[in-house]
Amino acid sequence: MLYVVATPIGNLNDITPRAREVLETVDLIAAEDTRVTGRLLMHFGIKTRQIALHEHNESAIAAKLVGEMQAGKSIALVSDAGTPLISDPGFRLLREAHQAGIPVSPVPGPSALLAALSVSGLPTDRFAYEGFLPARQAARQKRLRALAGESRTLVFFESVHRVADTVNDLIATHGAERNAFLGRELTKLYEQCVSADLQTIAALLADGSIPAKGEFVIAVEGAPETATDAALIEVDQLLRKLANVLPGKQAVAIAAELSGQNKNELYRRMLEHKKE
Repeated sequence: MLYVVATPIGNLNDITPRAREVLETVDLIAAEDTRVTGRLLMHFGIKTRQIALHEHNESAIAAKLVGEMQAGKSIALVSDAGTPLISDPGFRLLREAHQAGIPVSPVPGPSALLAALSVSGLPTDRFAYEGFLPARQAARQKRLRALAGESRTLVFFESVHRVADTVNDLIATHGAERNAFLGRELTKLYEQCVSADLQTIAALLADGSIPAKGEFVIAVEGAPETATDAALIEVDQLLRKLANVLPGKQAVAIAAELSGQNKNELYRRMLEHKKE
């Protein structure tokens, strides 16, 4: 059996009784960082053996761990904090376990993504998790432009080094008055939850009211449906004009670069325009 075990994102009391039981009884714990997980295990007096599984060795070690489970052992997969595979390693191991027919069981619990959403004050009936945005500003802004018309609540993880730049990029692409939420150090001693528009959050970051310390989750309200429709109409108009004077592939490439939208989707829409 492969257990995917959620662990606390800050407050150790958030560990579930089932998570403790699984970590105590499995044969092996595959941990993103054995030092981080070691402190958790020590706190609860758990002495199960660990093995490191992270982004740099997962390809090489996944087959070995699958072999261990095929031989009858049970393994618990954990990340440094929260629910594994949510912007954390484990995908290759999980996929190979499924392919090998090994039973997989979730042990649910803490998640920074869901914790932030639950207190954000933003719509949660539909949301899109984008993880970490690109580190380079040009790539980050391009991705945010592509998301500007998204009507679902958007959720991002961000590092302390880029959080202010990301909020400013969100202002540039989504508007200063867009409602948002910033969670810092969720469930930890210096937890901070701020619900405000993007301009206010940017100002609080700039003056130190939101300190540049810890880990951040950013949630942004989706665009109104009318804005989404308007954005699509604008891109369609651009695509039509380009297709009138350029070869199809070149027109699509330029429209995709300017709008940040998917090339395949734009090509499909261009063919529909031609049929019309």
